[in-house]
Amino acid sequence: MSPIIDPEQDLPNNRFNDGKVDPEGRLWAGTMGMNEAPNVGSLYRLNRNLSADKLFDQVSISNGMAWTSDHKTFYYIDSPTRRVDVFDCDMAGGLVSNRRTAFELPSEMGYPDGMCIDNEGMLWVALWQGWGVARFEPDGTLLAKVEVPVECVTSCCFGGENWDELYITTSSRDLDRTGRAEQPLAGGVFRCKPGVSAPPTNLFLG
Repeated sequence: MSPIIDPEQDLPNNRFNDGKVDPEGRLWAGTMGMNEAPNVGSLYRLNRNLSADKLFDQVSISNGMAWTSDHKTFYYIDSPTRRVDVFDCDMAGGLVSNRRTAFELPSEMGYPDGMCIDNEGMLWVALWQGWGVARFEPDGTLLAKVEVPVECVTSCCFGGENWDELYITTSSRDLDRTGRAEQPLAGGVFRCKPGVSAPPTNLFLG
């Protein structure tokens, strides 16, 4: 197996983290330091012709991404900031601009990790060290929380025949024997029906 492209050959201590396909069939994926060093990662766009473009740098732990249904707004998470940031999006060109903070999570909710968006335009954010997935309005108003018996929740997405099932992934990383006994389902995948649906997942067209 060989890589399609490696945009960071000069950064051997970096790796890719979360990725998501945009409505135009391009893969957006971010990097981070293997030792979680701050600000060494970037966000890239893998185009359908398998070329790659850097969208921005100064990323610490690249995570959740989501686009609004009109494709004009892009949401993004760099986990250590505890923020969900928002950009203006030029979908035809695959570009983002005018970065600002949509909202910041309080420390008691943990760190934002993976993210998805539902058909009502609400954001579902996985909570690392937060024991669940939270549903937010775009301004950060908390609407609901799906709790799971695992502290470190990594990502979430909708699926199922009607795209109304929420799938939640979790981590067992850093758990010692006691921690694994206390959280025996850590590392598992959970499924629920939260009462809303989401757009179908975009497919990579390269």
